[in-house]
Amino acid sequence: MAEERSVKDGDSSPEIDAWRRRIDAIDEQLMGLLNSRSACAVEIGRIKRALGLPVYSPEREAWILDRVMRENPGPLDATAVRRVFERIIDESRRLERLAADQNRAGEPAGAGADGPSPAKEHE
Repeated sequence: MAEERSVKDGDSSPEIDAWRRRIDAIDEQLMGLLNSRSACAVEIGRIKRALGLPVYSPEREAWILDRVMRENPGPLDATAVRRVFERIIDESRRLERLAADQNRAGEPAGAGADGPSPAKEHE
């Protein structure tokens, strides 16, 4: 449940406050959806590890980015949607690696050659 807004600013009005409450509710939904997506990524990471597959799947990531850009109804432009999903994918890949590494004896989390690190990939 969202906590009540306690920040007061100079540009507040009843209309702005109503829109901000709507944004707050949407943010809660986004958080739930992102965490659900992340839980899926963790499970995929465990399965990939069990099957001996690499975490990094450039074809799958390219397919996701192409799809979200193509299906984006706006008002965000395609480039903005791509940037948002690149970050979501980076975090999903990080979680997949962590899940896969939990079963790998003697290696610290994040070790291995499963593709570019999220920090270096988009430079």
